[in-house]
Formats: sequence, structure tokens, C-alpha cells
Amino acid sequence: MNSIEKNNVQFDYFSSNYQKFEEDFYRFSDINIPLTFLTDDILKLMVKTKKHYFRLNAINSIDKKDHYFIFKEHTHLDNTKVLRYEYIRHKFSM
Repeated sequence: MNSIEKNNVQFDYFSSNYQKFEEDFYRFSDINIPLTFLTDDILKLMVKTKKHYFRLNAINSIDKKDHYFIFKEHTHLDNTKVLRYEYIRHKFSM
């Protein structure tokens, strides 16, 4: 993601929703990389695929199930060029 895209696409980092996303991610993830280092890649994936979720595949999850982290897309009130992803919920598939 280039610097312009990086500044225009973001999670709602300072919200309770993002804290819940972190908790859910760490509860199900079996990846030894901190979420902080993955956020740019997750955002880039969601923007490029035009999907409002990302999947933690079974191979990288503690319980060996696919986990989906679902977000809602918002434009920033003060700047419509800023796209913000708000964490909504988590679900898994059997």
C-alpha cells in the first residue's frame, strides 16, 4: 500500500470495536506475528478485493477452523477520501 492509500484507509484504531477485534484475533490466531504488523496487509486485501471481511484460514487458527472477521466500511465525516473499517463481529465455519 503506498503512503497515500495508507493515509486514506484505516481501522478505527482507538475504538472499543478495534480492541474487540484485537481480542478476537489473538484468541483464534496461531500466527506468531503481532497484529500490528499485519494491519496494513489486511487493509490492502479488503480494499483490493472490495470485501468487508478477511479470513484467518484454518491452518493459521488455534482450533483449525476458518475464522472470518467482519467490518463495516465508513467514510470519515470530515474527509470523504478517508475510508475507515469498523469491526462488527467474528464468525467461524465448521
